[in-house]
Amino acid sequence: MVRRLAVLVLVLVLLGGAPWWTLFGSGADWPFPVVLAGTVVFAAWLVSFPFLMIAGHGSRRNDRAARVADTSLGVVWVLFTWSVLGGLVNLVLGGLDVGGADRARTVAAAVAAVSAGLLAWGHHEAMRVPRVKRLDVHLPRLGGGLDGTRVVVLADTHYGPIDRADWSARVAEAVNALDPDVVVHAGDIADGTPAQRREQSAPLGTVRARLAKVYVTGNHEYGGEAQGWLDRMADLGWEPLHNRHVVVERGGDALVLAGVDDVTAESSGLAGHRANLLGALAGADPDRPVLLVAHQPKYVPQAAAAGIDLQISGHTHGGQIWPFNFLVRIDQPVVHGLSRHGERTRLYTSRGTGFWGPPFRVFAPSEITVLTLRSGEAPAGG
Repeated sequence: MVRRLAVLVLVLVLLGGAPWWTLFGSGADWPFPVVLAGTVVFAAWLVSFPFLMIAGHGSRRNDRAARVADTSLGVVWVLFTWSVLGGLVNLVLGGLDVGGADRARTVAAAVAAVSAGLLAWGHHEAMRVPRVKRLDVHLPRLGGGLDGTRVVVLADTHYGPIDRADWSARVAEAVNALDPDVVVHAGDIADGTPAQRREQSAPLGTVRARLAKVYVTGNHEYGGEAQGWLDRMADLGWEPLHNRHVVVERGGDALVLAGVDDVTAESSGLAGHRANLLGALAGADPDRPVLLVAHQPKYVPQAAAAGIDLQISGHTHGGQIWPFNFLVRIDQPVVHGLSRHGERTRLYTSRGTGFWGPPFRVFAPSEITVLTLRSGEAPAGG
């Protein structure tokens, strides 16, 4: 506990200290009242942030505290990133003897302006209905009757402390406008319980699909009644793929839609919850192509070993706020997009439909994805 507390304090000091130094303490020579005000703001954040996070995301789940904590974390992360870059620029310019006595102040002003601009744009990107991303996915084992099947992917909606019921309704309208055959929700539906997020999740009940609507749990469900979310999605007309599969057919050909619990499920202590691919495929015809929904891309080695044709995942958010994508890549094999694993398996990793925590997306746009399934091999280079 002492070690964890020490690490937390160190991280917070680094996150807040770098921006403070670049903006106020690196020779910018602002008037004393400006320096004092800036110091008080950063110190107040450093002291209050842990308490706000506990109040907002602990057992009490105070949404107001969560909103303040999450937003301030995003602001500080962006300031930290661009303060570090600004500090490097300041050092290089100093080494070249460029900029003179006003160099540090110019760099500080530039860091503040760039950060403010990115935060405003990033908030707009986070709160908007995602853009639609379209691509073809060739599956050699897919029967010709299923060629052209449209799979619309949602992931990481993260209904949470900011009430986005209207946003959720507009997302559902956007999905229906795509006239999907299959709709997939790849997990992390919400931060909170089904009762807390009832109004925000309700529009999912209006989503339409010709063949199936399927859902799997993400890691965040295991902090907010995972079984309750499976039941909630069933009530809304979705097929919860709790280590199980369904079969859809069109034109005389069949496709297995399978799903597994998130990889964190087993450590949650919830009875009957773990990622169980064998259970999910039990009874499925091995000659039929399989589309597997697994929340985290890191599940793809198991999928490839089992000969899965296509795995659909989310979880990464594409990094959400640059340059966090580089840290995500340490934990996951893919940050976003279509990739190949083994001889047969394709993996599509969504950037996510919503956002977690900080209401910002910087250089990592959200998406509603339309995967059009194609039979046969991909063209050369595809």
